[in-house]
Amino acid sequence: MARTQTTTQDEGRMTMIDVTGVKVFSATKAKERELLGELITDWIRSHPEHEIVDKIVTQSSDSEFHCLTITLFYKHASKA
Repeated sequence: MARTQTTTQDEGRMTMIDVTGVKVFSATKAKERELLGELITDWIRSHPEHEIVDKIVTQSSDSEFHCLTITLFYKHASKA
């Protein structure tokens, strides 16, 4: 198990959350960026045992490339 820090939107303070995994999705080509949402949705649907607890969206670019990276932090969902 690992821990990550996150800022709550309502109070603006740092809190710690426990995670058991990280999944990174990244695309640099325009067509790949267009399909990134569907790729992420498919991954989430095919992994119902993972509970997404946080995410980071990062955009970077230079004179030629525009990269979009979406990082999902998850933990194994507790069994009811």
